Amino acid sequence: MNRKILSLALPNIITNITVPLLGMVDTAIVGHLSQSHIGAIAIGTQIFNLIYWNFGFLRMGTSGFTAQAFGARRLDEAARVFVRAFAIAIAIAAMLLVLQRPIALLSELVFNGSAPVLAMALSYFYVRVWAAPATLGLYAVKGWFIGMQNSRLPMWIAIFINVVNILCSLLFVLVFHWDIKGVALGTVIAQYSGLAVGLFFLVTRYGKVFRKRLTVTFVRQTLRWESMRHFFHVNGDIFLRTVCLAAVFTFITAESGRISDEILAVDALLMQFFMLFSYIMDGFAYAGESLVGRYIGARDRRSLVSAVRHLLVWGLLLTVSFTVVYALFGDNILRIFSDKPAIIDATRPYLFWTLVIPVCGFAAFLFDGIFVGATASRTMRNSMFIATAAFFGIYYLLLHHYASLPSFTDFRWNNILWLSFMVYLTARGITQATMLRRSVYSKADT
Repeated sequence: MNRKILSLALPNIITNITVPLLGMVDTAIVGHLSQSHIGAIAIGTQIFNLIYWNFGFLRMGTSGFTAQAFGARRLDEAARVFVRAFAIAIAIAAMLLVLQRPIALLSELVFNGSAPVLAMALSYFYVRVWAAPATLGLYAVKGWFIGMQNSRLPMWIAIFINVVNILCSLLFVLVFHWDIKGVALGTVIAQYSGLAVGLFFLVTRYGKVFRKRLTVTFVRQTLRWESMRHFFHVNGDIFLRTVCLAAVFTFITAESGRISDEILAVDALLMQFFMLFSYIMDGFAYAGESLVGRYIGARDRRSLVSAVRHLLVWGLLLTVSFTVVYALFGDNILRIFSDKPAIIDATRPYLFWTLVIPVCGFAAFLFDGIFVGATASRTMRNSMFIATAAFFGIYYLLLHHYASLPSFTDFRWNNILWLSFMVYLTARGITQATMLRRSVYSKADT
């Protein structure tokens, strides 16, 4: 089982590590310009996190349904899953392009920061939003490959995207001096390039799945409401779950800006530690999606239970490893993101939170993959509701208690924010663990 997990997880880790790597490169590029640029990238990125996370079901739902079809050896259903997901992705992207102005106006109301920071963030948004069709289309492509037990193709696509993005961003910012718009344009070009490569792989590697099925009649039947109902039901729950996820992360960025521009920059740097850990852990979560869906489709309970247990052991090993690395090299990692002494000095007092992140977060990441593979969307939704309520409840309770004290400072305020975030991560893991047998294992018995 370890060999199967690693064969899926390692390509996914390489795929996922390029995602925070890209964010780190963007942060590093603008981090050497000014504190305002770091804050603007944080807000601009969070706008798209808020948008795209809400449509993360295009990847998660696709991988779960596809893996179960693969396990049951129903290639016709696997083809239908992709057609549904890709059609929905393009429709949503078109809607985002039409509504980009209202989204920008709403972002101005949600996020806090000085006028120059918000202006730069919106200039970033208006360029990058044109990547929406490619970004959402790639969700469907990658999710389908993962469901088909192929983690290598998403890996090559991600590597290609990020190489193009990094090269373009460096060219546009350092050579052409297009500032933050250059970073956004690099993302647009890279996303469309990646979609082209993904569709090329789809045709060349899986042509037999689609060749005799991809007819007008097949597409029409696939997109009928009767056929789409279950797809929307599962993904509707994932959508609500992701709305809560986006609300928490958006609130953290917005509240950081409300404290001060300095804290906004500090938390943007600290979030890079979280993103690095989460995307590597998600490599094993994606392996869980593939294996759990496959074994449920094949009605193989024994292999299903074994896969879950082995995944959790790998999660514990990664937790220990990251905690040690952050404890020994946290300051060195911080210097990669910025060379501004004032920002580095302001961030150091908060570095202890990077040691808590792996402990509180590993179970949440792994169980997400396990529940996605089982298409146990209602349980995912309910656990996220509980965790989100815990986050806001703890935050406002502590803030109300301490804000009236003479000793209340920005340092204490930000620590309350991060403590609430750790409670949120822990609550996600605990609630899903209690629902594992009923929501996942039982599906292999039916």
